[in-house]
Amino acid sequence: MKQETALKLLKAGENVFLTGSAGAGKTYTLNQYIQYLKARKVPVAITASTGIAATHMNGMTIHTWAGIGIKDVLSDHDLKNMKERKYLKEHLENAQVLIIDEISMLHAKQLNLVNQVLKYFKESDEAFGGIQVIVAGDFFQLPPVGKSDERNRDKFCFMSDAWVEAKFRVCYLTEQHRQGNDILNDILNAIRSQSISQQHIQALENTREQDIGDTFTRLYTHNADVDQINYQHLHAIATDGKQFDAKCDGNAKLVETLKSSVRAPESLVLKKHAKVMFVKNNFDVGYINGSLGEVVGFEEDDEYGILPKVELTDGTTLLVEPETWSVDNDAGKTIASFQQIPLRLAWAITIHKSQGMTLAAAEINLTHTFEKGQGYVALSRLKSLSGLRLLGFNLQALELDSLALKADRRFQELSNEAEDKFLDVDLSLQHKAFIRHCGGTLNEAEIQRNQKKIAKTTSKANLGVQTVEETRVLFEEGYHIQDIATERGLTPATIINHLAKLQKEGLDISEAHPGEDVVEQVRKIYKRLIKRQNPEHFNEDGQIKLRPIVEATTPRMGYDQVRLALLFIK
Repeated sequence: MKQETALKLLKAGENVFLTGSAGAGKTYTLNQYIQYLKARKVPVAITASTGIAATHMNGMTIHTWAGIGIKDVLSDHDLKNMKERKYLKEHLENAQVLIIDEISMLHAKQLNLVNQVLKYFKESDEAFGGIQVIVAGDFFQLPPVGKSDERNRDKFCFMSDAWVEAKFRVCYLTEQHRQGNDILNDILNAIRSQSISQQHIQALENTREQDIGDTFTRLYTHNADVDQINYQHLHAIATDGKQFDAKCDGNAKLVETLKSSVRAPESLVLKKHAKVMFVKNNFDVGYINGSLGEVVGFEEDDEYGILPKVELTDGTTLLVEPETWSVDNDAGKTIASFQQIPLRLAWAITIHKSQGMTLAAAEINLTHTFEKGQGYVALSRLKSLSGLRLLGFNLQALELDSLALKADRRFQELSNEAEDKFLDVDLSLQHKAFIRHCGGTLNEAEIQRNQKKIAKTTSKANLGVQTVEETRVLFEEGYHIQDIATERGLTPATIINHLAKLQKEGLDISEAHPGEDVVEQVRKIYKRLIKRQNPEHFNEDGQIKLRPIVEATTPRMGYDQVRLALLFIK
């Protein structure tokens, strides 16, 4: 199904299951629909099955939004207590559209709970309380985490009562927007149809020694491998670490449960330049479960003592305070708590935690694959085969769950039926009727004003990323720094800062090298200033200021020339 047909069905207000292979544009289609709803002032809840997936949708986990937490069952007493929570009551009663991304990782029991909660808050026996529900994902991704004796058919949410009740219209997107004509796309499709050839296997094996640059993510199947790699990298940083120990209080058994479920380690050691991942949502401060960053220093805090300072991938710098995970009784009193800095090391991550990510380069080891679908998930994170270094794999890595295969074939059939039925049908009357039903606006002037506001907000949020990418395009086309600055209407200093970010992302910027004589002179001055440790030569972040370097050069260099030379000093 094409994206435009799927959007037409979404706008008609039907419950929809949006699926398709990696790179088919599921997130793009969702974002198009979200903008459409917001412009018409229709309340939409944006959620995902995991915190990491939620970061890609600028939303929150469905567990947090629906108030179900990690529960498997909700009693009438639980529901009554939930309705007394003001923030839950407000957003659950107001929501007219609910989006759940990465639906494959949501357990069937939890989808049933979301259905139960919405029926209770909306005081309706209709599926999900009568609101539109859109679930998106791919059941060839890894299944939800369940109990050891559970089969996948007990876990997949398309086997749940709530799924049957919702009567989801299946929109199976078939256009490819990520891998293009790269052979990786052929391999992924072959895995999906379980028709892997020797040619595909050879193409994967040929990446074992492939050069993927210096900036890449390592994906492994087991936590033990991830932990070992992270500790090796941490140990390689030749500075003293800061240790942060969790503070635990309350019922001993519940505290142990918290320790096993919370992703923050009980004892966390950090060093400057450590790669880290946030493991809790804090929308007010500006990070979400899954946000990636780098420790850039430590600061003294009056309340907590030493705290880590982290620069996120978007350039934002945050002083990270401890967060508290707790278990409350029915009266709302905390009976067990776990307080810790909400970070974990992130040079390497497990394949489970990579779901929803798109990676330019990755080193992957599938030698010890223990679950069908792990190989597909890992490989489908990449943009192309040129960004892959596959250290090894076993045959199970290329297999998929038989129930997921059977379901996928049926989803394709249902999607084809829907496309044949609605491709040439005008649904504009249904679109307007749904907006009216949701209490939204159909006033064109108001919609246009709202669209401008949304575009302005989105532009501000994405400006940093977009402008850096535009610099990348011009640089790769052979433009010099001054020419890029002139073309973009920016200063050369800004373009050099862009190149610094792109260099960290693995871009080869050697074409911009200012000459070995220049770099060597700046290198000597830089090392001399570092050795002297004069406080006047450093800014608040501990970085050397440009002015003392410029003043020490002979003949006098410009600030931009020094700024550029620093990018080539190891």
